[in-house]
Amino acid sequence: MEYVSRVPRPPLDGLIDDLYYLEGPPPYARLTLPPAPSALLIVNLGPPFRIRGGTDLETTEYADGCVVTMPTRAWDFSYPLRTRSVGAHLKPWGLAPFLPMPAAELCDRPVTIEQVWGRRAVAELREKLATAYGPQEMLTLLEDELMRRLRETAGLGLVRHTSSLIATTAGTAAIGDLSEAAGVSSTHLAQRFKELVGLTPKRLARTYRFTTTVMAIDPAGPVDWGDVAARAGYFDQAHFGHEFRAFTGLTPTRYVEVRRRFLREHPGHTLEGWPLPAD
Repeated sequence: MEYVSRVPRPPLDGLIDDLYYLEGPPPYARLTLPPAPSALLIVNLGPPFRIRGGTDLETTEYADGCVVTMPTRAWDFSYPLRTRSVGAHLKPWGLAPFLPMPAAELCDRPVTIEQVWGRRAVAELREKLATAYGPQEMLTLLEDELMRRLRETAGLGLVRHTSSLIATTAGTAAIGDLSEAAGVSSTHLAQRFKELVGLTPKRLARTYRFTTTVMAIDPAGPVDWGDVAARAGYFDQAHFGHEFRAFTGLTPTRYVEVRRRFLREHPGHTLEGWPLPAD
């Protein structure tokens, strides 16, 4: 599987972690993606893929691509035999300047990219991408499209600054202290977050803490779960286990087993790191 990525030029770099190109057979027909402090935009150029955004939702097919604000639950991706797409991994607040609706409306409910930008515009973009000369030109085309659609967004500075503080503390910052430091009420801060991120700052902090903790685990070696929970500031190991199941649907022990399976069956794969085999 080929994966090419790069950081976009300013000011997009304040909204987007990276633009990427992905092509080839996926490591598994189905992958589970646990929640992370990131939003996602995909322009699909290959056969349709399927996503289930939550356990209470049906699997939905996406032909043109999709837009996903920050999730609160694991997503299930079902890939075709060979996938091809261009997209962006965005910061938690990064989609807001490109959306015609509040981010909260898309929380755990991915929509097609046509529903966001319109059928004609997306068809034109996909045609340009499909005829581009190589991944770098495709990334430039997507970057230009995003630059063209970039708009001023009320409250973005507040949300971006507060989210950055949450990230810096790996989700351990007291939200009340952050709203006080920003000079706004906790209610106002929560409202802005739901509009631009899709969830409250408290939920964002939980996601940062969980993601930071899990990504620091080395699945190739022994794991002391009590020590992991204590260092991450969880009340006890039971609390950590509850968070683990809430975010991934797996127990900590099962998670490591699945992670080890990926490492064993696809050593050095470009997607190894966060997605999990679901089949």
